Amino acid sequence: MKRILLVAAFFPLFVEPVQAAGVARTSQVSRGSVIIELQKKAEADNAATQFILGFAYSQGKGVARDYEKAVFWYQKAADQGNVYAQLRLGSAYYLGQGVPRDYAKAVFWWQKAADQGDADAQYDLGSAYYLGQGVPQDYEKAVFWSQKAADQGNADAQSALGSAYYLGQGVPQDYEKAVFWYQKAADQGYADAQFNLGNAYHDGAGIPQDYGKAVFWYQKAANQGLATAQLNLGIAYANGMGVAQDYEKAVFWYQKAADQGLAAAQSNLGLAYYLGKGVVQDKGIARFWFQQAADKGNAKAKEALQKLSY
Repeated sequence: MKRILLVAAFFPLFVEPVQAAGVARTSQVSRGSVIIELQKKAEADNAATQFILGFAYSQGKGVARDYEKAVFWYQKAADQGNVYAQLRLGSAYYLGQGVPRDYAKAVFWWQKAADQGDADAQYDLGSAYYLGQGVPQDYEKAVFWSQKAADQGNADAQSALGSAYYLGQGVPQDYEKAVFWYQKAADQGYADAQFNLGNAYHDGAGIPQDYGKAVFWYQKAANQGLATAQLNLGIAYANGMGVAQDYEKAVFWYQKAADQGLAAAQSNLGLAYYLGKGVVQDKGIARFWFQQAADKGNAKAKEALQKLSY
């Protein structure tokens, strides 16, 4: 069974505010009178209210969605040190919502929030260093900030840290530590980490090889719609590795991943139709899926198309 390791785990996470008071108040902004009251307090330089008003505009809660106004109020609150506004302002610059996209400014505001201990900002900052967006690429700094966030229980950072240890990027390669952090994130339901943990069990990397447990974690991630996990689960069923061999279930999961555009799954689905394994043999459908995969550069699909053309 071919291992497909998901390593691009450092992608910025833009989460909803976790400030309890803020969430409670934003849930009430459906009434115009509340917006008016928020506006008054925001104009009086109340940072918490400025953030809430910015959030209302960014989400279209009680007001028409307006990213520029959201940024205006986030900026006001961020300048006063509001950590949630700093996080959201960084995200606005990263996405180019309400302001021109500017990775350097995104990093500037994430740094402000990260220095205040915000785990989401620490993860975003680590992602920026990993990708070299707004700052020079620096795996060690990426790991530094991911560790900060991971220690606070941030699942994205835990998964990213696991990949750093797996690949030896910014830290010495250590499969056991990789598994440790993948497990932490997987237990929180993080699909990428579940998939990577499945790969670790399949390969016996940092943990005793166990195909059954590999399938267990592939299943968890596949149920969340992760295409690579769906593919690997399909391969497990096709080969009877960790589960009883079942071509129909293999095709079921290939189809799920193929529908998401994963070339390897499209190629495998084409082969299933070509051979009539798990489905009624149909070379026309086989050709369709081979073509889909070949168009994405899949070598096996290209080879299969050449055979079909004879």
